[in-house]
Amino acid sequence: MGHLGHLKDEYRAFVRRLEGTQVALPEPHEQRAWNGWKEILEILCSPEEADLASRLPVMPTGLDGIAHRLNLTPDALKPRLDALCDRGLVVDLVHPETGETKYVLAPPMAGFFEFSMMRAKDSIPKKRMAEALDAYIHGDDTFMREAYGEETVIGRALVHESGLADDVPEVLDYERATAIVGDAKLRSVSLCYCRHKAEHLGKACDAPQETCMSLNGGAEFVIRRKFGRAIERSEALEILAAARARGQVHIADNVQKEPTYICSCCACCCTQLQSINQYDLQGVNPSGFKPQSDPHKCAGCARCARACPVGAITMRPERGNARRTNELHPLVDEDRCIGCGLCADACRKHAMRMERGPKRPYVPRDVLERTLRMVIERGRLAQLIFDEGAGRGASFLNAVFRTLQALPPAQQILAREQVRSRFIRAALARSGDLA
Repeated sequence: MGHLGHLKDEYRAFVRRLEGTQVALPEPHEQRAWNGWKEILEILCSPEEADLASRLPVMPTGLDGIAHRLNLTPDALKPRLDALCDRGLVVDLVHPETGETKYVLAPPMAGFFEFSMMRAKDSIPKKRMAEALDAYIHGDDTFMREAYGEETVIGRALVHESGLADDVPEVLDYERATAIVGDAKLRSVSLCYCRHKAEHLGKACDAPQETCMSLNGGAEFVIRRKFGRAIERSEALEILAAARARGQVHIADNVQKEPTYICSCCACCCTQLQSINQYDLQGVNPSGFKPQSDPHKCAGCARCARACPVGAITMRPERGNARRTNELHPLVDEDRCIGCGLCADACRKHAMRMERGPKRPYVPRDVLERTLRMVIERGRLAQLIFDEGAGRGASFLNAVFRTLQALPPAQQILAREQVRSRFIRAALARSGDLA
């Protein structure tokens, strides 16, 4: 892509480093997108900072371990890491009991893209950043396919609980927005990255911006680094209820255990929903619930179709008995539907309800499993294992092996094909007849 322009070597090294994260920052092929890509990098960090970031771990590591890796003293390294943390390029995680701090290079999404727009004002020029992000993300399909073009994606839809049928089978806690927020140890709220960006582009809708919640360790970082403010459980539940009333989709971290965020999204601004509407990608893991319409109650008003954030409902004309005009009834594209339940909430006749779908979508157990699934699907497992394995030792590798051995056979085969290591291949082979 050299004909598109010149990028300093430090930034290219940083981009290569991001290939070890769950979502990389690939170089686009259209000029407008390429210019935005370059602008994002230059806004977020200097060449010297990009050089430092290009050598940072993509899994949490202590200050001493990073300092040893970079041949620096901890005292010299810490202020440089703090500067990157303040811009969201690096996340520092503080253990709630021991106080030990570990640092990790943030991915673009969910990561430094969002952090760049979470504050109303800081050192990052918001309008310039919004324009660069828009050019990169929408200038061509390179980033959308990187983030949302494979089976495992960053976020998952949560069904609106008010639209569930009375006889629906047990709804698990990780499937319910109220339980995710209620069970969190810590909560924060920040400006919505998508709507704040849209505001600077002159495209924002009338939904409030302070709606995106971080949870648990993610909330601790957001609060300490002033990307948002701490909130109590009651306010978090009020934010969810108000978002449901406005017809917004709850999208949470695509993990079962200790999700780090839950957003209230609108189809006009949300990048995840735009990936579905503009590129026909499965940008959100569906909730596992599907709408069912009662034709005896349905008035054919099309409120459900208008409310659907991904255009999964069309109104089908049907000829009724002894009627000179057609009746309209909703037809749901189940492959496109994300199971959010906005259609059921919109129906004033209570003709639409959410029921458990025939197949429950798989949700990774934790962040490590989701990361491994994403890098395997994107062909980058070796970058994660060998670079980070060298820096983190046996405990990291053991956790990786346990997770790999629990993956389905098809993904284990992909993993073996990407890693030329007899030890790793033998470990995977022990979990099944994959030799």
